[in-house]
Amino acid sequence: MKYIFVLLVLMLLFGTCRVDNNILIKTGGNYPKDIGMIMLNKCAVSGCHNDISKEAASGLSLTSWNKLFEGTRNGAAVIPYNHGQSTMFLFCNTFDDLGVSAKPTMPINAPALTKDEVVALRNWIDFGAPDDKGFVKFSDNPNRSKYYVCNQGCDLITVFDAETDLPIRCFEAGQFKNRIESPHQVRVAPDGLHYYVILLNGTVLQKFSAIDDSFVSQVFIGNGSWNTFVITKDSKYAFAVDYSAGDGPAPGQGRVKYIDLTTMEVKATYVGSGLFAYPHAVALNNSEDMLYVFGQEASFFYKVNMKVNQGNSPLLPEISGMITLDQSNGLLLKPHECLFTADGSRYIVSCQNTNEIRIYNTADDKLLKVIPVGTFPQELAISESKQYLFVTCMEDAVNFPGKRGSVAIIDLKSLSLMKYVYTGHQPHGITVNEAKSEVIVVNRNTASGGPAPHHTTACGGRNGYISYIDLNTLEMIPGKKVEVSVDPYFVSLRK
Repeated sequence: MKYIFVLLVLMLLFGTCRVDNNILIKTGGNYPKDIGMIMLNKCAVSGCHNDISKEAASGLSLTSWNKLFEGTRNGAAVIPYNHGQSTMFLFCNTFDDLGVSAKPTMPINAPALTKDEVVALRNWIDFGAPDDKGFVKFSDNPNRSKYYVCNQGCDLITVFDAETDLPIRCFEAGQFKNRIESPHQVRVAPDGLHYYVILLNGTVLQKFSAIDDSFVSQVFIGNGSWNTFVITKDSKYAFAVDYSAGDGPAPGQGRVKYIDLTTMEVKATYVGSGLFAYPHAVALNNSEDMLYVFGQEASFFYKVNMKVNQGNSPLLPEISGMITLDQSNGLLLKPHECLFTADGSRYIVSCQNTNEIRIYNTADDKLLKVIPVGTFPQELAISESKQYLFVTCMEDAVNFPGKRGSVAIIDLKSLSLMKYVYTGHQPHGITVNEAKSEVIVVNRNTASGGPAPHHTTACGGRNGYISYIDLNTLEMIPGKKVEVSVDPYFVSLRK
């Protein structure tokens, strides 16, 4: 009788913890119970996503909720609140009515997840992918350092944790679901409280909270080709540039909007006959009483004088006519971007038609140096600690034969070219994270010849990726490349 009693107890204890093939059903790992049943019994198994075999499975361990959020070699497996950009969902889904499926289907060499299991994963991710106590990853630090990448091919903003370089949020920008508005620039305000998005094919400037990444408000700026904007140091105002006003008198008639970011109102519009032909690059001098606006289809710029001691203001500025860039000597420069040095004594212009960087003296706008770089130089970033200038040369096919693109590194102390680094296919956006001693490079990967994407999403198109340069060695950080959605274009850092 004693042995019969023990047998009955064992049956009660373990009878519900085994499947038909006598494998013990596991739960735990800080997952919610239903998610843990899927993860631990169908994913974190021998030969797949456990600690022993994870290196053969994109470096992803699913043995616990915490390890899930360490990510993979390609980035995050789960992006809270967005199942459509979470590779875990994409590779587990086999049901057309639930969205996109990526190949190979997971689990490999095992039965696919049931529809109920896929729905459970989808709903869990869209609820934030919380742990068993309801905590959503990356929601605990309002001062978190982050960077933002605009994916203009899919109207998405991808948010990265600056410490781990993992995507932590991904959400839609723009107003309309039925058309691509192409977020062209994203900029974090200097106070770090908000960030703003301008849309190439949109009609608004949008404002988001940098604390929780929620949408705050937007201001209508009109039909046009909105490219760039700059924010004042006090985070209260912005100047947004329209490359070719949709309601202007002729193609190429651009304009500048002066915007109050506190009230989200347009305070003034700078426009007029002979003003702002195809404007693109925009920058404020250090005293913020002079706005520089460059015409991208020629070799000139405009100065918007807002000096109060001269009777001007942002509401009633004095705007110069076209000023030819010093010593252009008839060359068609096509300036793309402008950046002032930290002390404000110089400004740097990327000239995409002549494949060079030009450095000017702020006091008199005289040319100091011309530095040849790779083909089609675009965006600029400065390391203040090293006094290095980084330039994305998007179409460089010379310095790395068989590849497309490079980053030129220039010593600002000697005004000399140091080296080129191949960061990936068609680099464009770039910023420096001094706290981590790395340079963040956004590779568009839109043209043929680039690496095949690791996966695709409902947006379709060809995913781009983020790569990283070690600020100390000026070499690529090996094995570190994070795939993002289609046509990543610009990046901005919240320090």
